[in-house]
Formats: sequence, structure tokens, C-alpha cells
Amino acid sequence: MLKGLKDFILRGNVVELAIAVVIGGAFALVISAFTDNIISPILAAIGGSDELGFGFRIIGDNPATFVNIGALLSGIIAFVITASVIYFVFVVPMNHLAERRKRGVEPAPTVPSETDLLIEIRDLLAAKKL
Repeated sequence: MLKGLKDFILRGNVVELAIAVVIGGAFALVISAFTDNIISPILAAIGGSDELGFGFRIIGDNPATFVNIGALLSGIIAFVITASVIYFVFVVPMNHLAERRKRGVEPAPTVPSETDLLIEIRDLLAAKKL
């Protein structure tokens, strides 16, 4: 039973998943810091003089009704950056590796049997007679 668990863990899928989770968590922190400290201030500057940033208030005197468009745009930018990096750093190389493995596993060309060869010879001879 423990041997099966060890084989499952060392097969690679679990180890790759654990590495992906750790790298993904660390990368999320980097992207969050980037959007919070660079993108959000730029969007807030575009938004005008409102101290809450880029957006608008539904009710003019109530700050709780502020619709923060800058935060939404920052989230979208963070998502696009994260998805792009994951795609180009992890998915593309893994797909390339899978293709290489698949090419190596392709079955060898089949060797025709004696019967197939005899049928082919018969058909060629029959075509010559006509």
C-alpha cells in the first residue's frame, strides 16, 4: 500500500503540481504588488482628483457607493499578465515536450505481410496484361 503511494507521488504529476502551486503563489504576489503599486496609481491618476481613484460614486455624498473601475482594470491586467506568463513559461514548453514524447512513441511503419505482398504483385501483373 505504501509502495503504491510512493510510486504515485514520485510519478511526477504530484511533484509537478506541488511546484506549480508554490510558483503560482509566489508569482501571484509579484503580480499583485505590480498592479497595486504601479498600475493602480496610474489608473488613479487618470481618474482625476477623486481621492478614491478611477471610478465614480452612485450617490454623490456617500463614499460607500464608489464604483472602483481602477480596481477592476487592475484585476483584469493582473489576470492577463498571470495567464500570459503561465502559458508561455509552463504550457508551451509542456506541450512541446509532449509532442516530442509523442513523436518518439509513434509506431514504426508496418511491414506488409507475405499475403499483402503477393496480392500487390498479382494486381500489378493483372494490370500489365490489360
